[in-house]
Amino acid sequence: MAKLNGIETVFERTNLGRTAIYAFIASGELRSVKVGRRRLFTDDAIDEFINRLESAGAQSGVA
Repeated sequence: MAKLNGIETVFERTNLGRTAIYAFIASGELRSVKVGRRRLFTDDAIDEFINRLESAGAQSGVA
């Protein structure tokens, strides 16, 4: 079974703020599950999200 992480883990791993993370969730770019009032994220979902951000940065020439 995959470990579920709180949104604080996403903040720490991405260095992005609350508004940006929730925008990525709303757009479907960051997969999450809602349990009660909490948003939870698998390690795989966070890793995939970070990889997509890195790929987008590389394609746009941003280091």
